[in-house]
Amino acid sequence: MNWLIVDESIKNALIEDSVYGDISTNSILSEPSLCSVELIAKENGVIAGLDVFKRVFDLLGNVHVEFNVKDGEKIENKQIIGIIKGSTINVLTGERVALNFLQRMSGIATITNKMVEKMDGTKAKLLDTRKTTPNLRIFEKYSVKVGGGCNHRFSLSDGVMLKDNHIQACGGIKNAVKLAKENTSFVRKIEVEVESIEEVKEALEAEADIIMLDNMNIENMKEAVRIIDGKAITEASGNVSIDKIRSIAKTGVDYISCGALTHSANVLDISMKNLIIKN
Repeated sequence: MNWLIVDESIKNALIEDSVYGDISTNSILSEPSLCSVELIAKENGVIAGLDVFKRVFDLLGNVHVEFNVKDGEKIENKQIIGIIKGSTINVLTGERVALNFLQRMSGIATITNKMVEKMDGTKAKLLDTRKTTPNLRIFEKYSVKVGGGCNHRFSLSDGVMLKDNHIQACGGIKNAVKLAKENTSFVRKIEVEVESIEEVKEALEAEADIIMLDNMNIENMKEAVRIIDGKAITEASGNVSIDKIRSIAKTGVDYISCGALTHSANVLDISMKNLIIKN
């Protein structure tokens, strides 16, 4: 991860959560004190975002964090993930921001891992999308990687993807691909979204590098993969769920993209409990 971006996001989150200071903590702790508190899982899942969690307290200062696990490891309900020691004021002030990052990132890693396991034995790889929380994309896409998935584009600058509105804007797939090739560096791959077998054939004739099979049923996906026959990379997309993903993967597509990994992931329940004042 780019830690300049990470730090900026954390600082903004701390400001958002404590605009005029932490009046709860400051009202009960007038003198410096030290404490320890445990980081505990409250459900099973895959942990992600430990370094981000720790960085919250690094930026606040005078807090030391030790972990018993690493990003990508599976954790169990009631497992002690780590321990936080140091300034009681800073521990209490940073608690919610640190947990918000860790819980969200771990939730994304957990659902990603479950979907990847469903695809076991197929050649397909799982992709995320740009359907991310504004300004949190770097955290969410990292979490997909930790869960065993792969990253699609990080931004509009990463590759050419001609979706339905792009295609309609210039009169069809063939012309859209032609214009993209004329106005984009040759090192950039060109992906085209298609919704029918007819459009698959048009994308092939236009020599698209990647053909996205959007919202196709399983039989049409199988037929599309047969027609494409390795002449382009194939990607399935649209309403991908954990119940459907194995049948999609078995069609022979190269990639499956799933917006739900980031836009609909539940957070993983993790808490800081059992605080003890040390002096």
